[in-house]
Amino acid sequence: MPSIFSYQSAEVDWCEGNFERSTVIAEYYNTISNVSFFVLSPALLYLNRQYRQQRALPMYIVSGLLFCVGIFSTYFHMTLSYVGQLLDELSILWTLAVAYSFWYPRIYFPRSFLSGLLQRLSGVTTVISTLMSFIKPAFNAYVLNCIAFHLLYLTWRELKKCNDKRVHRMAAVMVLWWVLAISSWISDRWLCGLWQAINFPYFHSFWHVLIAMSLLYCCPLVIYFDVSYEMPSFKPKLEYWPSDSWPVVVPYVALEEPHKQC
Repeated sequence: MPSIFSYQSAEVDWCEGNFERSTVIAEYYNTISNVSFFVLSPALLYLNRQYRQQRALPMYIVSGLLFCVGIFSTYFHMTLSYVGQLLDELSILWTLAVAYSFWYPRIYFPRSFLSGLLQRLSGVTTVISTLMSFIKPAFNAYVLNCIAFHLLYLTWRELKKCNDKRVHRMAAVMVLWWVLAISSWISDRWLCGLWQAINFPYFHSFWHVLIAMSLLYCCPLVIYFDVSYEMPSFKPKLEYWPSDSWPVVVPYVALEEPHKQC
């Protein structure tokens, strides 16, 4: 029986051919495409530095976990090991759980919701999901992708209350990147025979880049709403880097000066 650390001991093998471009890296393009996560984390911290100064803990923890997603995904696609598969999926699960516990709007809590209960529920749910992933890790990937639908629902509810056209435009771009990303993931999983027939089995590597692009728009959107709810002395303002005039831009949230207290 192979070791859980052995090459190709995972339950999942993606469409890209194994060891075609390297004797060490199982899935070459699926591995190197994770560089997008190594760029994403520092970009979020740097661009949203005003928010980071006010809410350092969630920014550093979530950005650090996104960096870990990149590390574990790199390890998984490099080795296709069972341990790599678990680390890849569990890092995503824990990143989502931590983000929910920090940023889920309190306005959606039931009136009887006790302080800190969301964090405890998120922790319990995550621990249970972690244990379940050891039983059937391949199924975990589909569950994680389904969480996106709840995030889209929350975004839709928030946009109904927001009149800022920039925010609506940023949300639309986020959804576009997500649709392209999930389409790539599904294509690689379900249409592998077609892509191998035309010698282009690289859609999972596109997933890595496209989902990172979606997160690059999603995180500032979450930050914008968090400032609106949790930091009443500041007004969030959506800005673009490097400037509004550039054809390709990256959004971030700036904080206007706090109102003077009497």
